[in-house]
Amino acid sequence: MRPQPSLRSTHVTASPKNLLVYDRWGQFGRPVVLLHGLMFDRTMWWPVAAELAGGACTVVAPDLPGHGQSPPRQDYRVERIAEDLAGLVHALGLHRAPVVVGHAASALLATAFADAYATHHVLTLDEPPIAASTIEDLVTTVGLDAVPEALRPYAAPRTDPALLRAYESWLAQPPTRRNQPAMAGRTPALPSGPAGPLAHLTDPQGFAAELRTLL
Repeated sequence: MRPQPSLRSTHVTASPKNLLVYDRWGQFGRPVVLLHGLMFDRTMWWPVAAELAGGACTVVAPDLPGHGQSPPRQDYRVERIAEDLAGLVHALGLHRAPVVVGHAASALLATAFADAYATHHVLTLDEPPIAASTIEDLVTTVGLDAVPEALRPYAAPRTDPALLRAYESWLAQPPTRRNQPAMAGRTPALPSGPAGPLAHLTDPQGFAAELRTLL
């Protein structure tokens, strides 16, 4: 059983063809959007969200299409999912540009979002290699040794070859969206504090503290 943080509520945002399920912490402040990598789900952000949530920000963590409770769809292009995320941010009603955090392959989604929509800051971690040539290369396979045992259930990716193939269009993202600062304000890594693979799970409190400096 995964421990659930307090003050969490679950919501749905929908367009005519697509639906995203997301968790929300807080009602005020700057939006912080936490994006999990392929084959994970939104629960991997629960420890950080529980630490980060407060008066200065509202935290949201969606399930990507086909992951967690978000159903599959026909169109998995990164630009289309970024458009749905923009709708989610707008529906929060906070009228402030978000901080967007992308784990693993969702670094591509985070930077695609910032290319198209107002964004206060982008933070990426565990980015896929710039030379990624297969969809499997976009999935984080780092070891869990540094993750506290109690948090390892959050870091266990699923195995679903069919769903992974549905995301093959993400391989077509230009090199500027792989390991390169694509816009002003993007932070390739936390300036100090937690570092290394799965930094948000090796030290959720420290990661949240560093993220709070970007609000």
